[in-house]
Amino acid sequence: MRRTLSALATAAVVAGAADAAAASTPPLGAAQDVGIWKAAVPPRGSMHGEFGDEDPVGLAAGVEIAADCSINWVDPDSGKLYCFSTATSLVYFLEAPRERLRRAREEWRRLRLAAP
Repeated sequence: MRRTLSALATAAVVAGAADAAAASTPPLGAAQDVGIWKAAVPPRGSMHGEFGDEDPVGLAAGVEIAADCSINWVDPDSGKLYCFSTATSLVYFLEAPRERLRRAREEWRRLRLAAP
């Protein structure tokens, strides 16, 4: 009986803490100007990468995919910044960065020439 009451009391405390945490969490999409993410995520529009902030993996495939530069890579040789639309895109890119950049540059030129 004591164990059951103790378990119920513990569950009530945990549920109360979860409710308090949920009440203090801003809704999705709300501005986050406090906490560690303020320092980790650059302000929107403050970073600009090569290819007009287009994802190099998308470009290498012939598709323009906009990226906000929150996921990025700096080429250690050239110091240029490249922006990615997803972490998966960055991981894929890093398997063969030189080849993917070569193909992205070719497609970037082709897409710019084809633009009206």
